Amino acid sequence: MAIDPTSPVPKYAQLRDLLLDWIVEAGLSVDALVPSERELGVRYGLSRMTVRQTIDLLVAEGKLYRVPGKGTFVARPKIEMALALASFTEDMRARGFTPGSRDLSRRIGPASGGTARMMGIPQGTPVHQIERLRTADGEPMAVERSSIPVSIAPHLDTFSLSGRSLYSILEEEFGIILDSGEQTIEAGVCDPADAKLLGLPLGSPVLSMQRRSFAKGRCVELARSLYRADRYQLHSRLDPRRTAGS
Repeated sequence: MAIDPTSPVPKYAQLRDLLLDWIVEAGLSVDALVPSERELGVRYGLSRMTVRQTIDLLVAEGKLYRVPGKGTFVARPKIEMALALASFTEDMRARGFTPGSRDLSRRIGPASGGTARMMGIPQGTPVHQIERLRTADGEPMAVERSSIPVSIAPHLDTFSLSGRSLYSILEEEFGIILDSGEQTIEAGVCDPADAKLLGLPLGSPVLSMQRRSFAKGRCVELARSLYRADRYQLHSRLDPRRTAGS
């Protein structure tokens, strides 16, 4: 996959995903050397500054590490913590907050290699790409990016998400009841774009969450979100969701 100049996702963030995909697909082990900044710049048509920003981010996230005078290497994987299925809207209401949402970007695009692999679909499959700023009592709390196959919810892009849970729309409009999920949370560092959205200083710590949600064994959503570590304590349980009529 190449860098998409028309994508709303910054180029350094696209390169981050491409590098992580490449590390997995190439079967690189821990301590394996990755290409230099110059090589990556030539390969993807990016400036040295953009590539360095990507590498700095991956190092801060613990995905890579540097050895002065030798290069950049694949870091040891972090320990995963199994968590639960719960929508942001449900979680905030349970805590006594009024949930809110602001659309940042909504479009249909091809699933990247990483997204396709995580969802069990062919690479390039059309997916709804939804990016939202989530709020609690009007205060920015999280940036949420979701991918949902178009074949599962063909006209999802015509429904407003303002004041409604995405999960409720999937259930009420498309008959999709999410019944299980997988979720991983780890510490991260806020990049400049997300820091501005969340009202945080550059480099602030965040909780980085990746969730796969399933309906009858089929992955219907892949969500990657950043939560404000200074304001949000994520709590989740692996319980079946209730249907709209229950």
